[in-house]
Amino acid sequence: MVKIGKIELGEFPLLLAPMEDVSDPPFRAVCKQEGADLMYTEFISSEGLIRDAIKSRQKLDIFDYERPIGIQIFGGDEEAMTMATQIVDATGPDLVDINFGCPVKKVVCKGAGAGILKDVPKMVKLTEAVVKSTSLPVTVKTRLGWDENSINILEVAERLQDVGIQALTIHGRTRAQMYKGSADWSLIARVKENPRVHIPIFGNGDIDSPEKALLYKNSYGVDGIMIGRAAIGYPWIFREIKHYFKTGEHLAAPSIDERVRVCKQHLEKSVEWKGEVPGILEMRPHYSHYFKGLNHFKEFRTRLVTTNAYSDLLAILEEIELHYSETTEAV
Repeated sequence: MVKIGKIELGEFPLLLAPMEDVSDPPFRAVCKQEGADLMYTEFISSEGLIRDAIKSRQKLDIFDYERPIGIQIFGGDEEAMTMATQIVDATGPDLVDINFGCPVKKVVCKGAGAGILKDVPKMVKLTEAVVKSTSLPVTVKTRLGWDENSINILEVAERLQDVGIQALTIHGRTRAQMYKGSADWSLIARVKENPRVHIPIFGNGDIDSPEKALLYKNSYGVDGIMIGRAAIGYPWIFREIKHYFKTGEHLAAPSIDERVRVCKQHLEKSVEWKGEVPGILEMRPHYSHYFKGLNHFKEFRTRLVTTNAYSDLLAILEEIELHYSETTEAV
């Protein structure tokens, strides 16, 4: 049984990665429904929380059906991270996660996210400040290092554990790699094999199929896997991996009826959470993912991303279901 503090996550949990502009409550709802064991909010700026920035505050929204759920924060200032942790603590998540892995320039240039990988002592101080500011379990997501000449994940894992984190997720790339090239899970395995490290170690990077999930599980000895981009528009990946682990067999791909049903659920929750206009706008990038592989889908996609009324969108989705059920044009 994998545990973070008192949170029990099963024998080999599948985690949904915190993805900016993706991992909001509507998206998390469909991923939870399809088998995600632990999820995180989009990362939230510590400075934004303290300034009471509306967008940052809205990212604190969590719901009981999502539990266990972690709220992820980032920042490069010790005082701001402490105050942000106290704000997060008051909203009642199951854990607090620190983002030391985001490679985006606007985050890195503030000495936050993966930018902190160039200053391990500062990373340790920030982490210790967060741990001391909450009674909740604190976890960290990070990368292997800044670049190939400064891979320091073995040291980082020990030092962060020493100041009190209760789990570590490692993306198997450096900041310099961004999301290019292949993730190096051999270094994640070395952290897990370190006899000094006793906290759960989760691997992240390039998991996009049940076969790869099982191969990496068996090859690298991690305690669980975090899945990010492969879940966008395809929340079924969680249940497919679990089924493959148990049986060695593939579940049938979701039917067009199921794709439409889950897409509708996502849209409905987006409108409920944000309101009709922003809910519809924020759903638009997801349609091409939900219906990937359908022949001659371009016309439907154009209508979906240019329609502004919720009832009209539901009608288009029903039309898609009828059309592809009759023509069997799914690839």
